[in-house]
Amino acid sequence: MGQSTREIERKYAAPAADDMSWLSALAGVNSAASLIDRGIQDLDAVYHDTADLRLARSSATLRHRTGGTDAGWHLKLPLAGDSREEIHCPPADELPGELRELVLSRTRGAPLRPVVRIRTTRSVRELADAEGGVLAEICMDTVRADSLLEGGGHAVWTEMEVELAEGGDPALLDDVEEVLRKNGVDRASVPSKLARALAETAPAGYADPEPRTEAVRGSVGEHVSAYLSAQVRALVELDPAVRRGTPDSVHRMRVACRRLRGVLRVHRSVLEREAVDPLRGELRWLAGELGAERDHEVLADRLDTGVRELPDELVLGPVAARLRAWDVAGGDTARRRTLDALASARYLALLDRLSELSDRPPLRAKAARKPKKEMAKALLKEFERLRQRMDRALALPAGPDRDAAVHQARKAAKRLRYAAETARPALGKPARRLGKRVKAVQQVCGDHHDSAVARDALRRLAVAAHAAGEPGFTWGLLHGQERATARAREQELPEIWRRASKARLRKALR
Repeated sequence: MGQSTREIERKYAAPAADDMSWLSALAGVNSAASLIDRGIQDLDAVYHDTADLRLARSSATLRHRTGGTDAGWHLKLPLAGDSREEIHCPPADELPGELRELVLSRTRGAPLRPVVRIRTTRSVRELADAEGGVLAEICMDTVRADSLLEGGGHAVWTEMEVELAEGGDPALLDDVEEVLRKNGVDRASVPSKLARALAETAPAGYADPEPRTEAVRGSVGEHVSAYLSAQVRALVELDPAVRRGTPDSVHRMRVACRRLRGVLRVHRSVLEREAVDPLRGELRWLAGELGAERDHEVLADRLDTGVRELPDELVLGPVAARLRAWDVAGGDTARRRTLDALASARYLALLDRLSELSDRPPLRAKAARKPKKEMAKALLKEFERLRQRMDRALALPAGPDRDAAVHQARKAAKRLRYAAETARPALGKPARRLGKRVKAVQQVCGDHHDSAVARDALRRLAVAAHAAGEPGFTWGLLHGQERATARAREQELPEIWRRASKARLRKALR
């Protein structure tokens, strides 16, 4: 397993070689007390990418580096702001399988090859506090880049990096930047060495991407396309986190699938149905595969919380042990289902189609229309679907049929909420207010559904405990609590729905 760290750094154009006065000024920044010279390092890195530079175009870098204190394979994935996640594996002749998997959502199975070699002579200084603790590392780099592509060239430049120490305060970077700016040192014009190397050494016209399909500016197609691209990007970027089991990543990736499905369904009037309807089916498949792990995770947490909140005298028998055994068995099966889906050819084919959807959305003639009328119409249509499902759910007596009807209403509420998200840039506050009210409906329906699922699991656990000669009291008690929860949600739902279905919320959309 590679070692993961969070890297927070900024790149700057190199200061004038004959003016190093800024160095002394840095020693008084924030809590810094001294600047320690750590000498010179020689670094040699070969960067790998696909023939059409899919990693670089998605702001990811993959390299094998010798020299320095962390030689080996490095994968860097973008995070928010100045942050990146860096995953380091020891030196090896071949790319570690773990890293190959972590870039799969970006490469989509295309082969990787060396694209550029970057050799760096690095002068390292550490910004330290009064106790000698490192606050940041300041590096002056002399860089030579050589293209490894046929017909490529080479380039030489100097630059500076300021990297925050692990656990450091990001505000320090702002203070350092203020000193640098006052001394005439500006941010670099490119985000990474690789980006500059490719720009300056790759053969002319190499791997130029096909131009994206641009929707009419200010049109409904532009809003829909932007939302589609954002969700495709989210899905791709969450893939490595899901593979590594990062908390909440499966849930977020599943939500991206649902948002994509929702916008493809809601806005079929502006998208070619022949192109997007099959995609909806594939996204439903992927969300279902991810759902096994996510649903088990939610259920396990709900049952564990229920047991822990009971007084000790009401927990009879090996309840915690049985619950842990159930969790491990079910969790392992669900986890394998997730990983199998991400390793499948079907998933890679879906990623290819999503990339095409993002770059060249299949827009119909209606996509050129102004967004307000078209998006309001789509929202009102989805509201009517939700209303029909809510009316049916509220009319049914308590029981399995009502449980199923509330779940269907929940799914309709979720689609309307995602549609409101898509429309928010065009419709503003009315879409935001409607989305907020519908989210409340979704949450109440969701808790009701989770209670129904929990009751079914508790019954199966109680049956297993009974067969093993264990007391069934605690399982029955938890089952009763979940039934009470469901009834409470059923009592809340009419009022929550009344608030969400007020006519003025819909009138504001028109």
